[in-house]
Amino acid sequence: MSRWVPAVAGAAVGAASARLARWVLDAEPGDGQQWPPGGPQRWTRTNHAGQPVSLLEGPATGAGLVAGGVAGALAAGQPRVAAAVAVAGSAGLGFGLLDDLGEDTSDRRRGLRGHLGALAHGTVTTGGAKVMGIGAGALAASALLPRSGRTRLARTADWCATGAFIAISANLLNLLDLRPGRALKAGAVHVPGLLAAGGAGAGVAGAVAATSAVVAPGDLQGRDMLGDAGANALGAVLAVGVASVAPPAVRWGLLAAEAALTVASEKVSFTQVIESTPVLREIDAWGRRRPQADTGRPAPQ
Repeated sequence: MSRWVPAVAGAAVGAASARLARWVLDAEPGDGQQWPPGGPQRWTRTNHAGQPVSLLEGPATGAGLVAGGVAGALAAGQPRVAAAVAVAGSAGLGFGLLDDLGEDTSDRRRGLRGHLGALAHGTVTTGGAKVMGIGAGALAASALLPRSGRTRLARTADWCATGAFIAISANLLNLLDLRPGRALKAGAVHVPGLLAAGGAGAGVAGAVAATSAVVAPGDLQGRDMLGDAGANALGAVLAVGVASVAPPAVRWGLLAAEAALTVASEKVSFTQVIESTPVLREIDAWGRRRPQADTGRPAPQ
């Protein structure tokens, strides 16, 4: 089967689903009902420049990624990968929305360390619930993917490592959602490799590319942001796509690299590193509306 069939299927379904989801979310309410759920203000945040941004990009992006990724994997004849995309992407989207809309803004605990520390003391924050929910979804998705290893211990280790890779990828993309378009560009970096790999990976690549193209204008112009829902879903779906085509050594290497970046993020500002590196700074600013080139995003929780 041509690698382009899954890619085209993923792209077509992903773009259509993202557009449909955003159209529904932007629809005018009738009979005095609040729409989107909770009213527009619940879906609006203020960035570091004092400008309002909408979180509606998140669920639209998640819908496109999940539907497109599933369609692409099914077109490749890999229903188990399609199920893994659905599980991981839906976990990222659902628990990301929980944190986006249910976050206690008076709670000063931030970052992975803060939420895990709260869990250790018996307090479940929305961020902590997201960590547990995405982690469980990642392990469930990993169980649906092909296992490597000749012994039960080796297969169990592969399951755990792949699950950790999916969960950490979801979190890492969220850490990059601090400037317009940054997380989408990070996701786009994976598209050529997944297309070259073919199969379900190409299907995921098509979904990521097309969905990102649909939501990018609003994101780059500073009107919308992925939020936890969109960024977590993007990272999770990408990781499933990579895990479906990459050999164990590559998955373990990526897991180690992403874990190191996640730990470093507790001490080092990715934004400062990017802005102090000319090449990264130019890539980061590409396509962004110039008056808002320095616009910040609310830090992910």
